Amino acid sequence: MASAASPTQAGKAGAQGLATLGVALLLSVAAYCALFVAPNEATMGLIQRIFYFHVPFGWSAFVAFAISFVSSIAYLRSRAPKWDWLAVSSAEVGVPFVTVMLVTGPIWAHPVWGIWWTWDARLTSTFVLWVLYVCYLLLRTLIDEPERRAVVSAVFNIFAAFDIPLVYFSIWFFRTQHPQPVIGAGGSLDPRMLDVLLLCWGATLALLALLLRQRYRVEALRWEIERLRLESESRVAEPHRFPALNRPIDPKGRPA
Repeated sequence: MASAASPTQAGKAGAQGLATLGVALLLSVAAYCALFVAPNEATMGLIQRIFYFHVPFGWSAFVAFAISFVSSIAYLRSRAPKWDWLAVSSAEVGVPFVTVMLVTGPIWAHPVWGIWWTWDARLTSTFVLWVLYVCYLLLRTLIDEPERRAVVSAVFNIFAAFDIPLVYFSIWFFRTQHPQPVIGAGGSLDPRMLDVLLLCWGATLALLALLLRQRYRVEALRWEIERLRLESESRVAEPHRFPALNRPIDPKGRPA
C-alpha cells in the first residue's frame, strides 16, 4: 500500500512544483514587461508603471471575493462543507491581493496627487472592503462548532460582498480623486499598455489559482482534523454510546 501510494504522492509533488515554477516564470515575464517593455506615460513618467501591479492585483482580489461570495451561497443551499472550504480559502487569498492594491495606490498617488490618501468614495469603499474581509476571517476564529461557523460566516460573507460593486462603480456614482477608467468606452490607454496590463492580470490570476488550490487543500485537511477531534471528544464525554471502546482488551487485542 505504501509503495503504491509513493509514486502518486511524488507525482502530485512534481506537478505542484511545475505549477509553482510556471507561475513564477509568468510573474517574472509580466514584471519585466511592466518595467521595461510598456511605454512611458507622457504625464506621470516612471511612477505610472505601478499601474501594472496596482490594477491587476485589485481585479484579482475582486475575482477571489466573487468566488467566496458564490461559494457562501452554494454552502447555504447545499450545506456541503466543500463550499465553505472554498469560501474561506478564496477570501483568505483575496485579502493579501487587495492589501497590495491599497499599498501600491498611495505610493502611486503621492507623486501624482501630492497626497498619500484621501477619504473619497473609491478609496474609502476599498478600505471598507478590506476591513470586512479581515473581519470575516476573524469571525471564523470565534466560533468553534464547524456547521454554525460555516453558516454565520457565509451570511456575513454575502453581506460583505455587496461592497464589491460599490468599489468598482464608485468613480461613476461619486466625484472622486481617483482617475476615471482608461479602458473601454472613452478610454485612452495605449494598446501596448493594454497588452502589458492584460499579461500582468493573467499572471496575478495564475498566482491566485495556485494559492487558492493550496489553501483549499489545507482547509479540507483542517476540517477533517477538526471532525476527528470532535468525534474523539464526543466519545470521551459519552462513553455509553461506544461500549466496545470501554470493554477490557484481552491479550490478543480483542474486547473481552
